Amino acid sequence: ERGFIKAVVSTQSTGIDPNESRVAVPDDRFDWLCDHFKPPSKVPAYLQVVDIAGLVKGASEGAGLGNAFLSHIKACDAIFSMMRVFDDPDVTHVDGEVDPIRDTETIFQELRMKDIAYLTDNIEKVHKIVARMGDKDKAAKNEYETMLKARELLQEGKDVRKCTWSNKEIEALNKHLLLTSKPVIYLINMSEKDYIKKKGKWLMKIKQYLDEADPGAMMIPFSGALEQRLLDDPDNAKTFLEENKTQSNLNKIIVQGYKTLGLQYFFTVGTDEVRAWTIQKYTKAPQAAGKIHSDMERGFIKAEVYKYDDLVEHKTESGVKAAGKYKMEGKNYEVHDGDILMIKFNVTDSKKK
Repeated sequence: ERGFIKAVVSTQSTGIDPNESRVAVPDDRFDWLCDHFKPPSKVPAYLQVVDIAGLVKGASEGAGLGNAFLSHIKACDAIFSMMRVFDDPDVTHVDGEVDPIRDTETIFQELRMKDIAYLTDNIEKVHKIVARMGDKDKAAKNEYETMLKARELLQEGKDVRKCTWSNKEIEALNKHLLLTSKPVIYLINMSEKDYIKKKGKWLMKIKQYLDEADPGAMMIPFSGALEQRLLDDPDNAKTFLEENKTQSNLNKIIVQGYKTLGLQYFFTVGTDEVRAWTIQKYTKAPQAAGKIHSDMERGFIKAEVYKYDDLVEHKTESGVKAAGKYKMEGKNYEVHDGDILMIKFNVTDSKKK
């Protein structure tokens, strides 16, 4: 967890190499299942967080260590955009004074510029295919038109993720992993004092700014200084939080980061192991089984499924069965978050008769 706090809380990275951290996704259901089955092996779901140094103006053209930082962002699936709102003479700001709105505009302008440059480089390549094949290659024609549209919108100052796209256009965009297509959560890094008071001169300004610039965006206030305090002194953490009538927001950041990626998980349970298996939303049972082992997907027969809430209510698997809540599902079953699964499969050697 220390590495994760460093990754999320870091206000000033000077190195080119990003800090990476893998952190368990907190879930009361997982904790209950571990307590219930008491297995020796407990494997939660994980979120991978990468701390990438702040972008300076001109990063898209290589200013600072811009190109390297932008390539690190390209490798990620979503963005925590850190908005610093605290003053601290010991933590200098590259632009001299704290202005989270200016900082955020700088970052996303650089991302847009990088996307424009990328599209300009690649539009010509796709155009050559369209010129040669004409209407025979409908996919290339759709890709070419979508890339032109995306570049035009970016030049107007619009991020790809905020625009409306058809399914065909989304299919074309998914090939290119544009920086401004990635989902964003805004983290408001406050001083400990302001966070405890739930007040700060920037909070309302940022909310007004995001309501206009990114309607519906998630904004999570937290205090890096507070999180560090709790980590450095775990014995007194609970007392400190109670005395100051405040709470850590780290779990919320982790859980929302996980959900923003469109991820969920199902459980496999038993006295040997309780494990959370990460899948994309809308995953069908055979593909979910494939997360456990490729043979399970290949030889999938059925999934035995029951709900966490039903196990809590009826205490045992046999109790769930007696209540008629234990289901047999086929290959078209869409696995839901928190499902408890047992996979039935059979793999035969195709060489044998």
